[in-house]
Amino acid sequence: MKLVSRDIDKNDSGSVSLIPEEAEDMWHAYNLITIGDTLRSTTIRKVQNESATGSVSVNKVRTTLTIQVEAIDFDTQGCVLRVKGRNIEENQYVKMGAYHTLDLELNRKFTLGKHKWDSIALDRIEMCCDPTQHADLAAVVMQEGLAHVCLITPNMTLVRAKIETNIPRKRKGMCQQHDKGLEKFYDMIIQAILRHVKFEVVKCVLVASPGFVKDQFYEYMFAQAVKLDYKVLLENKSKFVLVHSSSGFKHSLKEVLQDPSIASKLADTKATGEVKVLEEFFQWLQNDPDRAFYGIKPIEKAADQLAVETLLVSDELFRSSDFKQRRRYVNLVDKVRESGGDVKIFSSLHVSGEQLGQLSGVAAILRFPMPCEDEDSDED
Repeated sequence: MKLVSRDIDKNDSGSVSLIPEEAEDMWHAYNLITIGDTLRSTTIRKVQNESATGSVSVNKVRTTLTIQVEAIDFDTQGCVLRVKGRNIEENQYVKMGAYHTLDLELNRKFTLGKHKWDSIALDRIEMCCDPTQHADLAAVVMQEGLAHVCLITPNMTLVRAKIETNIPRKRKGMCQQHDKGLEKFYDMIIQAILRHVKFEVVKCVLVASPGFVKDQFYEYMFAQAVKLDYKVLLENKSKFVLVHSSSGFKHSLKEVLQDPSIASKLADTKATGEVKVLEEFFQWLQNDPDRAFYGIKPIEKAADQLAVETLLVSDELFRSSDFKQRRRYVNLVDKVRESGGDVKIFSSLHVSGEQLGQLSGVAAILRFPMPCEDEDSDED
């Protein structure tokens, strides 16, 4: 999604102009547009013209309309988004208050206005307009003295850091300078990984090199992670996959990604975090139900006591036409984030999202056990 302009005031009201560039962007647009919003886009309208002789001709004209949204229909198969509402701005072809349906299409700009942009909507705009948020694969392509740290999205490879340094050659009885230079080089790569790789998004990190450079770097990196307490690296150790490449240049990535054996490794490693969290929730529900809640009321009570460690919520709940209900879920998400909890928003189009939908669409893993409501009533 391309962000053309953003005009949101301090009271969180205003509009944003966006251009959907790929099929997934239409899904983001569907999640952003809610009933009561204003939507402005170009459309084709049939116009009747009556001549002096009384004959009537019908022409199609392209015009720009602004409607107040009353109904939204998303065709997931054709990836077409149809938004119906009343015209709220003067137009030479369409009367004020007349109904019209806007078809949002790829590469066509639309402007969405809201009285209140909540944190969920703003997060979604940031996510869909930032290409690095889609980069669930990272790669470090390296050789001695040269490394590229890259993020790979479905559409492009973004080089986030290029590290180039001279490493002294090995000489008989004089390996110390070489080893120091190599360690300094490895330290620079580690810092680039920590700075540019978002492990909450990235599912796999390829480390590619000719020879044994990748193996030496891998051993050094995790030795340093233990020594300097880089928790983020230690927690995500399983995401690193070592592969062979012909050089440390960016173009070597192509041959790495085309290797069938690497493709199968990636398929195993890129299992989504949402699926894992849902599995963890069901395990808690089975083994310790006092730490696994579902349904809005018990989770709100747990959030009030800062007990929610991980909140699982379906994006379907934020598309509710009931503003109060939508606001309720947004407040819950904000409260959990403020207390340091993790929030996972599930897509209702995925199997994991459908499973969550069967559990009311909202669930939580708690930091500590809390008695269920019926236990409270027994004690009373």
